[in-house]
Amino acid sequence: MARPLTSTAAACFAFLGCLAAGPAFSADDPDLVSFGLGHYDHRYIDPAVIFLDSEGGQPEHGAVDFRFEYRFGRSLLPVIEDFAKLKPWVGLEATSDGALYGAAGILFDIPVGPFIVTPSFGAGLYHDGDGKDLGSLIEFRSMLEIGYRFENEMRITAQFSHISNAGITRNNPGSNILGAYLHLPAGMLFD
Repeated sequence: MARPLTSTAAACFAFLGCLAAGPAFSADDPDLVSFGLGHYDHRYIDPAVIFLDSEGGQPEHGAVDFRFEYRFGRSLLPVIEDFAKLKPWVGLEATSDGALYGAAGILFDIPVGPFIVTPSFGAGLYHDGDGKDLGSLIEFRSMLEIGYRFENEMRITAQFSHISNAGITRNNPGSNILGAYLHLPAGMLFD
């Protein structure tokens, strides 16, 4: 028997809360305050093609995607810190057509010299406003970032992400977002 959506969402957030509060934290990187800007419902990267609607072939311009996130600096698994750091994040995303998405999740910071590769996953609550109906109140976000980490721990990254409900409802169009982030150590803003 399938569990109700609300209990599934509560279980996801409880699990993430337990991870964030667990004793496995070790002090390492600074917490980051992250600001993102992107193109929501991005269909193609080919600059020769205007964004095309998958059904009618008409131009589709999507919306502007704005993000604010807080990324915790402590690794949840100190045992793998030499290769990658598993960290929690929380965030709010809004689009120029009124969609709102509040989410929390985990990310892997993988350093490659001064560069950083960050795959992440999260779950949250979505409201479409005047924008795209993604089919559910509960939506999941997967993302890949690649960027540069400065000596002062500030970062600039490019990202590609996908938001969908993972098939928990029949309507699951999903949305792709292509954009960039500026990550500032929390100490730069709050000290």
